[in-house]
Amino acid sequence: MEIIVKKKRSFGEKIMSCARHKHATTWMVFISFIESSFFPFPPDLLIVAMLMADRTKAWALAFYATISSVLGGMLGYAIGFFLFETLGEWIIKTYSLQEAFIRFQHDFQEWGFWIISLKGLTPIPFKLVTIASGVAQLDFKTFVLASIIARSFRFYLLSALMYFFGPAATEFIQKYLTLVLVATLVILVAGFVIVKYIAS
Repeated sequence: MEIIVKKKRSFGEKIMSCARHKHATTWMVFISFIESSFFPFPPDLLIVAMLMADRTKAWALAFYATISSVLGGMLGYAIGFFLFETLGEWIIKTYSLQEAFIRFQHDFQEWGFWIISLKGLTPIPFKLVTIASGVAQLDFKTFVLASIIARSFRFYLLSALMYFFGPAATEFIQKYLTLVLVATLVILVAGFVIVKYIAS
C-alpha cells in the first residue's frame, strides 16, 4: 500500500495561495479599510503577492486599496470625533501612542493637511493620523482630500513598481519571501518608533 506524504506548504506558498484565491481582492479591500482605523497590519504584502500572481491587476488593486483605505480613514476620523473617550482612546493606548497622539493633535491645528498628505511618504501608522484628525476636528473635506493624496501615492507607487519591475522582482521575492515579510514588519515597527521619537 502506497503511503502519500503530504508536503507542508511554506509561508510563501500560503501567501501566494491566498493571493490567487477568488476572494483575495475582497480580503485586500477589507484589510485596507480596517488598517486605516484600528488594524495594525497594512495590506501591502497581500497586494505584492497578488501582483506577483497577476500584475495586470496593478491599477485596479491600487484603486480599490485607495478607496477602501480612505473610507476606513473616515471611520478613524469618526472614532476620533465621536468616540474618542471610549473606543479611540483604547486604540491609542493599545499601541502605546499616547504621547505621539498629543503631539499630533497640536500639530494638526496648524499643519493638518500636510501631515496627512505627507504621511504617504512615511511608515507612520495611518490610524494615528485619522483618529487625531477627528479629535482635532480638522475640516472633513480637507481630511478626505489629504487622505486621497496620501493613500493614492502609496498604493499607486507600490502597484507601479510591481507592474514595471515585477518580473525582475518576483523571483527575488519568491526566493526570499520570509525576508521580505520580516522587512515589512520592521518597517511597521519603525513607524510606531518614529512617532514615539517625534513625540519625545
